[in-house]
Amino acid sequence: MFVSNKVIAESGIQFGTSGARGLVEQFTPSVCAAFAHAFLNGIQDSFSFRKVAVAIDNRPSSPAMAQATISAIESMGLEPIYYGVVPTPALAYSAMQEDIPCIMITGSHIPFDRNGIKFYRPDGEITKADEQSIINAEVGFEEPTFKPLTVSNKAAEQYVARYTDLFKSDLLLGKRIGIYEHSSAGRDLYQGLFEALGADVISLERTDEFVPIDTEAVAEVDKVKAKNWSSQYNLDFIFSTDGDGDRPLVADENGVWLRGDILGLLCAEAMNVEALAIPVSCNTIIEQSKSFKSVSKTKIGSPYVVAEFAELNSHYSSVAGFEANGGFLLGSDIEINAQTLKALPTRDAVLPAIMLLSASKCSSIVSLVDALPKRFTHSDRIQNFATAKSVGILEDGKLNPQQLINKLNLDGLSVVDVNTVDGLRLTLSDNTIVHLRPSGNAPELRCYTEASDTKHASDLVTKVLAAVQKL
Repeated sequence: MFVSNKVIAESGIQFGTSGARGLVEQFTPSVCAAFAHAFLNGIQDSFSFRKVAVAIDNRPSSPAMAQATISAIESMGLEPIYYGVVPTPALAYSAMQEDIPCIMITGSHIPFDRNGIKFYRPDGEITKADEQSIINAEVGFEEPTFKPLTVSNKAAEQYVARYTDLFKSDLLLGKRIGIYEHSSAGRDLYQGLFEALGADVISLERTDEFVPIDTEAVAEVDKVKAKNWSSQYNLDFIFSTDGDGDRPLVADENGVWLRGDILGLLCAEAMNVEALAIPVSCNTIIEQSKSFKSVSKTKIGSPYVVAEFAELNSHYSSVAGFEANGGFLLGSDIEINAQTLKALPTRDAVLPAIMLLSASKCSSIVSLVDALPKRFTHSDRIQNFATAKSVGILEDGKLNPQQLINKLNLDGLSVVDVNTVDGLRLTLSDNTIVHLRPSGNAPELRCYTEASDTKHASDLVTKVLAAVQKL
């Protein structure tokens, strides 16, 4: 007999900004079962359900983790529904329509030697309080057993219909759209979805090997690829996502990838959203925009954005949120084209892409972006950087932020504002912003910057990270 909290504690797996994450070898069958038992046992007093939905991404380790999870579900006398490889928002949306919980096996954008598990209650993504309940639960269970899995296509079909039913079939007529498929969990859905709205779709670089696309720190090679594809195929738009299909990566007519928060801003404006919840790392032009009645700033991570929705929904008729990594969360039902689009309070990649294409139909994506105030953000990370080292640097910086700025070789600049909502975010005397924060998903130190031009923002990230590595 195993006990869930003991198994989880001994595994070394921790919750990050979105879900439990760890090395593949840490996710043994008993660990996967422990998480499933702890999660489902913890919500049974609050929700009535007999079914639990499960899906996976394309990581090599994900099918076995799903088998262990489904074995645990069956041992509790519940009925598992297995949707195979689908985007996380597709799983979450389908489960919410049936009022049942679901579990997604995915490590999102982190390398293939790691994986993770995301949990959804019948009403949406779990909170940070739910995460603690899972970690602390004492649920006894037996070793899981493995059996073949039968895939249902229902979640995939519902997800595609969610957007194709919202617009006329000629929305994208005349548009040439490239889909950078790599190993995304939604790669088998996107072509049909965009074609159903009238687009001419080009498939780009599908691979059988898992590719850890990070939409918040786009690799230089992917920047070059996008520009080459745009020119070679005469594309109007390029669409891609991270590994589990909940964070979008989109490029304009010139093959330039858009920052996730700019994409989110344009989407929210196109939907006439009244109130937003966004992480503190997002571009400051969003909170300064007159398009919204309220903009709340949160810690980084979708659970914090979701937690803010309850307060906003008590005051405003339409609520949404998005992150600098591009994930868009719809916190309330909203009317589009005289139809109701149901709330989906978890990261979604397709909604902002569709809304951007709709908003730019009579102009261009480039012109929509150019019309925004000239304020630019950039981000990158130092990989394999011990979390303890990151924390130490930030703690010293909080005690003496000016000394940290001097150590980062930002000569002649002084600190005019210190924000410690999440990590250390410093506004400097030249109106630039430097924000350092340990990743919640992997041993990485992330740097976010903001400046009045793209090159300055990019150069600032490079300079800061180079200096950090020498500390």
